[in-house]
Order: sequence, then C-alpha cells, then structure tokens
Amino acid sequence: MNYRDLPTMPVSLRSTEAITTGDWRTIRPVLNKDLCDRCYSCWAFCPDVSVIVETEGAFPKVDLNHCKGCGICATECSKQAITMVREDL
Repeated sequence: MNYRDLPTMPVSLRSTEAITTGDWRTIRPVLNKDLCDRCYSCWAFCPDVSVIVETEGAFPKVDLNHCKGCGICATECSKQAITMVREDL
C-alpha cells in the first residue's frame, strides 16, 4: 500500500495561521497568574498551537483566534491555573 491507495480528501492550500478556527468555540481557557508556575505544559500539549509564550519566563497567552476550546491545556496544567469558562453567545 502507498499514498496512491488512500481515498481522496479535501486539503487546505493556505497556512493554518491564515485560517481562524476559534469562532465556533463555546468555552475558552482563562489563566490565573497567581497559580501559574510557568511550566509551559499548556504550550507543549496544545494541539492547535494556540498557547503562545513570547519570551522565556513570561506567562503563556492564548490566541483566541485559533483556540477551539478543547480544554487540553487546563487538563495538563498541574497547578490547575487554567479554567475553562463558557463563552458569551
């Protein structure tokens, strides 16, 4: 079996940075800086690369244009510094 045997599927020709996916999110992560120890587990585990660390030692930020609200960052946070909050609809 090789790639030619796979079924055809739609493929995006644009960079994922140009495609905003956060519009359909129903919950969003909120960071409590008092609890955050800046271990960056949230950054390491985010499947959408929506957690951003601008400089070493800085608090992580969430790019809400790309965050889908999956909650993996909150689950992986050992200090429970991230809570998932319902979006206003």
